[in-house]
Amino acid sequence: MFKSFFQIFIVLLISVSYSYAQDTSVKNLYHLSDSKSRSISPENFTGEKGKGGMATLEEGTAAKAARKLGQGWKVNPYIHIKPGETFTLGEITGSGVINHIWMTPVGDYRFMIFRFYWDDEKEPSIEVPVGDFFAAGWGIMNEPVINSATIAVNPRSGFNTYWQMPFRKKCKITMENMSGKEATVYYQINYSLQEVAEDAPYFHAQFRRVKKLPYKEVFTIVDGIKGKGQYVGTYLAHGARKSGWWGEGEVKFYMDGDVDYPTICTTGEEDYFLGSYGYNDREIDGKMHYDQFSSLYAGFYEVVDPKIDGFIGVFGQYRWHVLDPIRFDEDLRITVQSLGWGPDGYLPLEDDLASVAYWYQIEPHNPFPKLPAKGGLIIDKK
Repeated sequence: MFKSFFQIFIVLLISVSYSYAQDTSVKNLYHLSDSKSRSISPENFTGEKGKGGMATLEEGTAAKAARKLGQGWKVNPYIHIKPGETFTLGEITGSGVINHIWMTPVGDYRFMIFRFYWDDEKEPSIEVPVGDFFAAGWGIMNEPVINSATIAVNPRSGFNTYWQMPFRKKCKITMENMSGKEATVYYQINYSLQEVAEDAPYFHAQFRRVKKLPYKEVFTIVDGIKGKGQYVGTYLAHGARKSGWWGEGEVKFYMDGDVDYPTICTTGEEDYFLGSYGYNDREIDGKMHYDQFSSLYAGFYEVVDPKIDGFIGVFGQYRWHVLDPIRFDEDLRITVQSLGWGPDGYLPLEDDLASVAYWYQIEPHNPFPKLPAKGGLIIDKK
């Protein structure tokens, strides 16, 4: 009897695992699923079946362009968000998984705050400026090209995320416009209505920024994570203020009770982001040059914008722990040193650092620190 029960249990376990894999692996794409595909966009705010493309000329944002064609002809492809307004991009009831989000926002990326709420929570599990969420934190017209497994930024501002985001009861996605100007957003949220395993954790993302790190202090990428989960990615926007190499600092993971010393300690900033030797930095005609790269799980890019003030170099780096997630049972804190290279060895720096930490965990999660005020978010321009 026990043997039969055990065999049934194993079959069910394999079945559940197989069901999950068939939705997430190219190898299994030909297998059918009972999941229901849905999509939310300005052309179908509810994602309901058979309700797309119904906007009329009276209500559509692109009514002028479609005035000779009428309903069904790209009448409402984008939304406007007024200054100080929070717009609900999508709200889904039931059990499901967000599989992909595409958007192209027009506005000040640091003042356009992306928030996600899972099930009945009052505090968001994701709270990040929209550009930084998509590893493009240096503002409009400074978007990199990113070809990674979970985030893609395609010319010019085609922002894509493939992070899988499960929910059991409902989810709500909003965007706040903190700027003094109207923002415009084209977007599409692709999701599947399906059962989610009882032990599946929820996706989280948190933003932090220090405009000028105090001398000999470390930058905290994330802190206060409590519970069981796994860390899956880091984006770091680095504004270097002093000439010379700026990326000697170690990234450290303090987990499950670590206090003074971490369990995981990397050997340098560019090493953690899977580069080496200063991304092949070299001086040519008095200017530093680097080799940029974008791969499935890591990348580095330089932003060249003469209007950004106060830096000798402006950079973005990402590292996705897809094949090597950092697993924790109780708590997690991550820091990075701001460290350069001087005539006598290592040189503590006072650089501009902004990060996004991405992780999955079992709810509830600790409330996030309050976002910086507008002065702490803004990128100074000449």
